[in-house]
Amino acid sequence: MSTEVLLETNLPGVPLLKRGKVRDIYDLGDCLLIVATDRISAFDCVLPTGIPGKGKILTGLSQFWFEYTADLVPNHLLSTNVADFPPPLLDYAEQLEGRAMLVRKAEVVPVECVVRGYLAGSAWREYRETGSICGLSLPPDLREADQLSEPLFTPATKAATGHDENITFDQVVELAGADLAAELREKSLALYRRAAAYARERGFLIADTKFEFGRVGGELIVVDEMLTPDSSRFWDVNDYQPGRPQEAFDKQFVRDYLESLDWDKEPPAPPLPPEIVQRTREKYEEAYRRLVGGR
Repeated sequence: MSTEVLLETNLPGVPLLKRGKVRDIYDLGDCLLIVATDRISAFDCVLPTGIPGKGKILTGLSQFWFEYTADLVPNHLLSTNVADFPPPLLDYAEQLEGRAMLVRKAEVVPVECVVRGYLAGSAWREYRETGSICGLSLPPDLREADQLSEPLFTPATKAATGHDENITFDQVVELAGADLAAELREKSLALYRRAAAYARERGFLIADTKFEFGRVGGELIVVDEMLTPDSSRFWDVNDYQPGRPQEAFDKQFVRDYLESLDWDKEPPAPPLPPEIVQRTREKYEEAYRRLVGGR
């Protein structure tokens, strides 16, 4: 894989809709072009250091999962093949190859649809403080990284700026209405269960993940990315041991490094040293190799 880093795309003549933390989004009229750069964010800050090839890994994994789950829940993906893109984009094939998705436009639902199979991250912190997650009571005496008795739908707000905040299902009903809230929960859990079973066969536990949904007409579809190391926690099955932090094959590795610094988690974020960049890249590549490689 190339050691070059693409931190920002530049497509003159193509209308830029917005630059997210990782993705550059272009408006093509009846559809969107989503380009995954090699930027990486943590604690809601984009780091000045990119991870070589990260955008291609995110795109490849999302494409795989979109295709693998399309019979379960439809999604926004039209193509990742640059040859299928509108003619004005062909001039930028070198930038776009392997890291761009042509997708349907959708009305995005303003809820982060998080599913948790294990007790980690913000859920572990909330459980220690309250004994519950997003208003759902849990048994006492659970340990960090314990498997939950069943996967839980633990939604969060989609914050335009600042941190997403965990919310209850009743708050999702207030935001989206009872019928849509129930559909979000049902489809999120169904996607997680299918993905978790597949990943376990390939040596990974999916501790948690988040989905984003949008509507096209009356149809609810999956949008954005899906089951990547940026949006999920991947743990090694053979190394799994509750009661301690797990080795992460995802962005948690970068978060852990940043937690070791004297940084207040406010911009500007500190750069990553070469050894952290290299190890992060290796972890993302390993996630891709196990989940997609050889198929």
